[in-house]
Amino acid sequence: MLARTACRSFTISKKVNIIKHARPFPQISVKAVSSATAAVAQLDNKNDFKIEKYIAVANKLADVAAKVTLKYFRTKFDVEIKSDNSPVTIADKETEAAMRSVLEVECPSHGIFGEEHGILPGSGDGARYTWVLDPIDGTKSFITGKPVFGTLISLLYDGCPILGIIDQPYTRERWVGADGYPSLLNGEVISTRTCSSLAHAYLYTTSPQLFSGPTEIAFERLRKQVRITLYGCDCYAYGLLAAGHCDVVAEALLKPYDYMALVPIVKGAGGMITDWEGRELVWNPSGKGSREKWPEEVLAAGTPELHQRALEALAFRPRN
Repeated sequence: MLARTACRSFTISKKVNIIKHARPFPQISVKAVSSATAAVAQLDNKNDFKIEKYIAVANKLADVAAKVTLKYFRTKFDVEIKSDNSPVTIADKETEAAMRSVLEVECPSHGIFGEEHGILPGSGDGARYTWVLDPIDGTKSFITGKPVFGTLISLLYDGCPILGIIDQPYTRERWVGADGYPSLLNGEVISTRTCSSLAHAYLYTTSPQLFSGPTEIAFERLRKQVRITLYGCDCYAYGLLAAGHCDVVAEALLKPYDYMALVPIVKGAGGMITDWEGRELVWNPSGKGSREKWPEEVLAAGTPELHQRALEALAFRPRN
């Protein structure tokens, strides 16, 4: 029996569609527009959590980020190499700084964890909330002019991802997911497709270089059982899965800012996403109520049944 860490199930007093976000061409709006979805519910009176407020904040973050990334995309700029040998650009740094500036105004007591500028703990009641930011997921794609990078924005509550956005500013695609609500792509409800057999499944991963040792052996078992394996999509692959265009995504060597935003989107579209042992993707910066070490392997599938078959194919057993 797998050990699992359960995220809190929120009680919502009145459930309506999550706020829709439209971006008029050619300017990117800083507003989250939807008069049809006024106030949604509070998770509880004590915390006075209003999901629509944070969806609007997340959309504002994505709008601000898009202005920076589009300024640099397919232009000439310097590339630095970080200590882990991954690339970083001025666009990564400026994009995260811009989002942090918004959060300092909109949610000053909340924690922030970003790829480029580290962790800022929350304070008071806000300490239970952490915004997790990846300004440019897929920096290598960004550097080489390939529009499958994305800005990832998520909000954690006690370590559980309750809100997520994937934003691809160049193709003008935005996925929004919130705990307990249907996921949206550019304001339209999306769903995964039904694929009951790995033999008919389309599998994505960013690169075979993500895997070594036990993860390489496990991934190879899965790869041999699917119909087609494709490479090179970064976070965009999870958006394709949520929208019903592929069936499985398996990756390793990830950090919370690489996947927390994906969880509500995949789940809200009918899919399943966990680590390679079937455990929920949770991480609490305070270390309370969560595994001390964050998960590094991620498996997403279009249906719970296909996800289970993929887990069985991986048969992953990490080194102690």
